[in-house]
Amino acid sequence: MPRRATPLHAKQVAAKECGTGKHGQPIAKLYADGGNLHLLVKPTGARSWVFRYTFGGRRIDLGLGPAGEGRGEVTLAEARRKAGDLQHQIRAGINPGAARRAEKDAARRLVHIAAVMPITFRDVAGQYVAAHERKWRNEKHRAQWTSTLATYAFPHFGDLPVADIGTPDIRRALDPIWHTKTETASRVRGRIQAVLDYATVSNLREGPNPARWTGHLAILMPKPSEVAEKGHHAAMPWAAVGTFMQDLRKKDSPAALALEYTILTAARTGEALGARWHEIDLAEAVWTVPAGRMKAGNEHRVPLTRAALAVLTKAAALRTTKAPDAYVFPGQSRNKPLSQMALAMLLRRMSRVEVTVHGFRSTFRDWVAEHTNFQSELAEAALAHTRRDKVEAAYARGDMFDKRRALMSDWATFCAAPYIKPAGKVVKLHATG
Repeated sequence: MPRRATPLHAKQVAAKECGTGKHGQPIAKLYADGGNLHLLVKPTGARSWVFRYTFGGRRIDLGLGPAGEGRGEVTLAEARRKAGDLQHQIRAGINPGAARRAEKDAARRLVHIAAVMPITFRDVAGQYVAAHERKWRNEKHRAQWTSTLATYAFPHFGDLPVADIGTPDIRRALDPIWHTKTETASRVRGRIQAVLDYATVSNLREGPNPARWTGHLAILMPKPSEVAEKGHHAAMPWAAVGTFMQDLRKKDSPAALALEYTILTAARTGEALGARWHEIDLAEAVWTVPAGRMKAGNEHRVPLTRAALAVLTKAAALRTTKAPDAYVFPGQSRNKPLSQMALAMLLRRMSRVEVTVHGFRSTFRDWVAEHTNFQSELAEAALAHTRRDKVEAAYARGDMFDKRRALMSDWATFCAAPYIKPAGKVVKLHATG
């Protein structure tokens, strides 16, 4: 078995040097980060990211941009996210290099069409979706992209030439929903910006992007955080989890297994439902979620407790295929995982409409803070939260895996039975008079 590459860290990206040839001359050198991602350092000192993969028996190198922290450069985290997306394409049977060439061909066709007749924002949006949908991880995301533009952007400037769209057009689309549907409005703005950037790169328009936020709309409109209603995923009180888990384990369904696994691992719903058998090492009791499926774009190891392994044993008994990339919790189609709606409907059938699946992560976090002596950093690592302090993150290279195993073991034990509040001290009162 080939030796697994030791992941790079941010300081190494700037410190790595080029190689030396047989006669002492400087030569380009590749440094592996894992997951097909490499840092290429040239004799000139230039460094860039390379995605090296094999497809159809051929080795292919795909450039991911210059490496660094400056403007126009690709950071280590960004490179890992890009590599994860490309790995997702390969698993889907798509050659990333061919997909990139197809995207460039589509852009060239747009330029040709624009030379003959004005091309509209609606046209470019369709081309953008066609060029990028292969990278998107699920059909729901693709549908949301199309529907939000059709609902909020197209009625205002969908049929205008993309070259003529300006700030007033963007404001007409966003102003009616900026205060009432702030989160949706923010997504719409980002998607409009992406489409207009695509048009600019395709030579279909010129000048600054009127949908950009920094230095432009940020001056004209309040920040989303200033107008959005503050809300959280409804979470179950930690003291009620044991009773809930007893009820959940009485349910005999794939959705019940998936929900129990999600709770026991404190994983995000999409990460748990998207789990594939090749990610799980039953012998070592470890579930390794690849970077491409993680929100922060970093690989995440999850220690599996006996309770979690018991869930996997039950899920294995339901397998209809031994393919290593098969979903642990498949949906009605073997090629798709169980849907998040299936878990939401399960909660509804259990008369738990007041909580959400994602809210169990908050339940776990509250339990750690209020009922244990574990450090908050350990809970954050278990939840795969990104450290906000960049300096602290640069020095925290470990994932505290062994400590997290102890934490998750205690969590599984707590979830196994109803919580009984300790009785308070009884103080005997003496009668007077």
